[in-house]
Amino acid sequence: MKHTYINLNDGNRIPQLGLGVYQIEGDAATKTACLEAIACGYRHIDTAHAYQNERGVGEAVHECDVNREELWITSKLWPSEYGTGKTAKAIDKMLGRFGLEYIDLLLLHQQFGDYLDAWKDMEKAVAQGKVRSIGLSNFESERLEELMQFAQIKPAVLQVECHPYYGQDELKRRIAPYGTTLESWYPIGHGDPRLTNEPVFCRLSEKYGKSNVQIILRWHIQKGHIVIPRSVNPQHIRENIEIFDFSLTGEEMREIAALDKGKRFFNMSLAEQERILGAWQPAI
Repeated sequence: MKHTYINLNDGNRIPQLGLGVYQIEGDAATKTACLEAIACGYRHIDTAHAYQNERGVGEAVHECDVNREELWITSKLWPSEYGTGKTAKAIDKMLGRFGLEYIDLLLLHQQFGDYLDAWKDMEKAVAQGKVRSIGLSNFESERLEELMQFAQIKPAVLQVECHPYYGQDELKRRIAPYGTTLESWYPIGHGDPRLTNEPVFCRLSEKYGKSNVQIILRWHIQKGHIVIPRSVNPQHIRENIEIFDFSLTGEEMREIAALDKGKRFFNMSLAEQERILGAWQPAI
């Protein structure tokens, strides 16, 4: 299976397409999905402490027939784990849940709490060989620039909602000076049929003999995004990686870009996020 990779600003190389395991409940179901994905050629799995399924990912890594060095494992720290010393301990606990010696990419999951001191501990974890790359998730306010100026190691990745209805072009301009790569969650707009059934995707689906979802995922690849669609359906897992045998034309890419409505599917103010998400803590 052909893959595309992105060279990150720290010199590491990440598989551009991966399997996201958000909302996959339980370690058993997570392990099954991950093993299916790895068998289909995936080499990148994205999880988080908050998803409560890191152990399932780790079990798949140990049970699959692919060398650990060929796999890219991403996870995320929750704000309750931010702080000097606290973050260092959380990273060790995360490695224990995975049963791994290192994590390929570690992200701050939300832009709340003591994220600056957490970043210091993450930089130390890189120096210790416990983490290869570090980055951010859901930092879109002025706190993004605050952390960028604070960081000795600039974030390699910023993971945010991104899809044809919400292309994030302005955010990409903000992170470009740091060499940070955008990673998309909700890459197909949380599966909303208003997006996936747009006429342009139906027409291109017929032209290329691909599904509408495959057309959207191909758009992400050609935009230079890292993309992590979630699925537990073996057919969908297989189809989602079968996007490297065709390319959209420049005109087709512009047609898709014209769909951008500035429309999010996750709508919550920063204050609401801080109140609701900041009060929740994942189980150990």
